[in-house]
Amino acid sequence: MSTSSIEHSSATESTTKTVDSDTLRRWLADGDELAVLDIRPSEVVGYASPLFATNLPADRVEAEIDRFVPRKPVRTVLVDAGDGVAEPLANALAAAGRTEVYALTGGIPEWTRDGVEDLPTFDIPGQAFSLGIRDERATPSVTAAELKTLKDSGADVVVIDTRTVPEFTAGHVPGAVGVPGAELLLRFADVVPSPDTHIVVSCAGLPRAIIGAQTLIDAGVPNKVSYLHDGTKAWKQENLELETGATALYGPVDDAARERVTERVEAISADDQFDRVDLATAHAWAADPDRTTYLLDVRTPEEFAQEHLPGSINAEGGQLLGVSYRTIAVRGARVVLIDDRTAARASVVAHWLQRRGFDIALLLHDFASPA
Repeated sequence: MSTSSIEHSSATESTTKTVDSDTLRRWLADGDELAVLDIRPSEVVGYASPLFATNLPADRVEAEIDRFVPRKPVRTVLVDAGDGVAEPLANALAAAGRTEVYALTGGIPEWTRDGVEDLPTFDIPGQAFSLGIRDERATPSVTAAELKTLKDSGADVVVIDTRTVPEFTAGHVPGAVGVPGAELLLRFADVVPSPDTHIVVSCAGLPRAIIGAQTLIDAGVPNKVSYLHDGTKAWKQENLELETGATALYGPVDDAARERVTERVEAISADDQFDRVDLATAHAWAADPDRTTYLLDVRTPEEFAQEHLPGSINAEGGQLLGVSYRTIAVRGARVVLIDDRTAARASVVAHWLQRRGFDIALLLHDFASPA
């Protein structure tokens, strides 16, 4: 690598490794493991940085980097606001044994100096991915006005909101049921008991609604399925009021529901092939000094808190579908999705993440029995 691409700038007691924008572009395209951390405050970054990289604010990096970048040798680029915060932080991480940490010269201002059009990104933006799925599969949609007409006419229609419970609680289409995206197949029979019901899948905008609707279609549900175009945003643009509170959420899963979901899981997985591993294999992979492995439990936060496998972290499946970069900070890493024996959540997440280029394996565990 030329000295113009990676500069070693002398400081009083340490040397900071920096990387320029041209080199980062090459690294984003070379296929090797790479982590990019946007270390600006979360309120500044918002939904996603121009890089669609993991947002880990500077004041949390040293305490939490092991969770996001488990292996110390992984190339890691810190991106700041052009305010010089990244360089001393890179020095601190180097002193802690992370010798491949670099600060992006000029930070976000330099990265976006010529605009954001055609800029390479760390992860595929959820909007672009979901629109690609919609165009490929011709996923049906309804507008907010059309949905209002259906509801006013007394049509047999159920709105399923696939966002997280806190997002659902903050505001949703009146009468909607909150079912986070990865839970759709497991909870489907309880939420939609009739094959004649028209299902409209909603989120705040497009990505999780499109993926949710297409998940149900790929799983072969007999119902008519559509997504609400532009979700709650469109509902408000029609001057319609949102409902707030946890008004209708998915309920507990009984044995009958677990049995009923088998057919749906088999349907959505018909063309998918994923390795199934045991806990010993997963732990061996996680300990591999030459490759990063994430052990991600895709069940609900409540289930994870009640019981989970050692070494795993909770990564609610519905969020992984649209914003995987918030959890998976190392490009090229292996991802083990952990679920119960139904595989209902893991199969949905794997079905879509493989299309984003992730190397996926499943670990299914009977959480009702001793480990």
